[in-house]
Amino acid sequence: MLVLLSTVLQVLIFPLPGIYILCPLIIALLRARPAGALEVEGSPRLQAATPLQGFVLAYVCGIIWYAGTCYWIFGTMRNYGGLNGAAALLVLFLFCCYLGLYHGLFGLLVALVARRRNDRGALVLAPFLWVGVELARTRITGFPWNLLGIAQVDNIALSRIASWTGVYGISFEILLVNIALAAAFLIPRQKRNTMLIAGIAAAAVLQAGRLVEPPPAIADRAALLVQQNIPVSADWTPGYYQETLSDLSRLTLSSARNARSKIDLIVWPESPAPFFTNEPHFREAVSNLARESDVPLVTGAIGSNAARVNTEGALFNSAVLVSANGEWQARYDKSHLVPFGEYLPFPGLFSFAGGLTREVGQFEHGTSRVPLDAAGQRLGTFICYESIFPDEVRQFARNGAEVFVNISNDGWYGDSGAYAQHLNQTRMRAVENERWILSSTDTGVTASIDPFGRVAARLARKERATLVAPYALTFVTTFYARHGDWFAYACAIISIGALLARFVSPNIRKKAEASS
Repeated sequence: MLVLLSTVLQVLIFPLPGIYILCPLIIALLRARPAGALEVEGSPRLQAATPLQGFVLAYVCGIIWYAGTCYWIFGTMRNYGGLNGAAALLVLFLFCCYLGLYHGLFGLLVALVARRRNDRGALVLAPFLWVGVELARTRITGFPWNLLGIAQVDNIALSRIASWTGVYGISFEILLVNIALAAAFLIPRQKRNTMLIAGIAAAAVLQAGRLVEPPPAIADRAALLVQQNIPVSADWTPGYYQETLSDLSRLTLSSARNARSKIDLIVWPESPAPFFTNEPHFREAVSNLARESDVPLVTGAIGSNAARVNTEGALFNSAVLVSANGEWQARYDKSHLVPFGEYLPFPGLFSFAGGLTREVGQFEHGTSRVPLDAAGQRLGTFICYESIFPDEVRQFARNGAEVFVNISNDGWYGDSGAYAQHLNQTRMRAVENERWILSSTDTGVTASIDPFGRVAARLARKERATLVAPYALTFVTTFYARHGDWFAYACAIISIGALLARFVSPNIRKKAEASS
């Protein structure tokens, strides 16, 4: 029951940022009996779960948590991946079972520490273990979706630490509070009230940060973000292609000319449209638009190194910069592709998903994170899913990006919670790097995000419209932008060192005693 309670509360974190109750899972891992009793024959001494029990408890928690927060994978696979309902459900189940292993690893390590030492040692080390496991999920699995610290993106006072430690520092703080709350139920009864009050007070202090409201961030520029609202399932006949391209050009040019503010940049999103960089009509339309508006333009496109469409050559998911005089100036190719969306990993393992194999686009990986220079504005441009990778985004700031541009298409996920989860993770990248982010999406949420992670302006979802988005250029790089995931690596090293000390030192001592 404690595991289920903790799982439900973790699921609630991501549609409702600010909740962070994980102490039921901690209590379950450090319980007295497998049945969950907190006392044994009147004694307050508690016995931790065995390593296997710890793994299973946390693994179940992880599986259910991923199913509850990433349920939208089922609809995406069924509606757009060419899979039937059963195959799509199997993909979701395997996905949850795989990523749930990281929760299981956390439970295993906590139980190991508790058995080798005591509950106190496990409580002290738990925040370090959690962050170390989050780092492993980011680096090994490559899917850091909804890291725990994202839950505090609305807590401006607390989230500011991310500019030093990245989102991992916030995850660490959340674990500290939950450890204090869990300890209130794991210590002798006579000290329990004091610890409970301390835990509640710590939680209250952290939540008080949500009441802090810094002054509005200064914005001296404006971008025109275009929300195309093109259906993912559109039938791209030649007539529909030309009509869509002409309509978007007219909408953009009219909005730029009628804007109350001077427009410094135009951004089109990542699009389901087959806009190829080597397609003459597309190139001409975009060049004319930039020239007539006299504004540099960034647009999503399918990058190709081939001379003509439908000829052999590598394909990329790209963002193209066109100068105000219509010159195609630079291109960024997405480096971190979406598995099962932009490439198919291990095709042999997914032979059952023949429909998925046919539907998935096979894009190549880009290799550069150099900012695009738009009339003196250095744009750190990343595409869709890349916004969930803290270390990769911060490299743009380290390389001189003065504002971030994120182009995306969340239309693949329908009306699920994926778009809101994605937006919150993008907001955290603004906090970590203290940069404005211009987020232009096909179906929403199109928004301007200030360096505090606040949404300064946005469009309603699922409408074709433009947004005059305020922003400013930032020239100072944060400690996190310069040094990356140093805090997460420090937590991982401390965790490994503590585990080695617990398991290696006793063996060395025994050998020394035996030899003497």
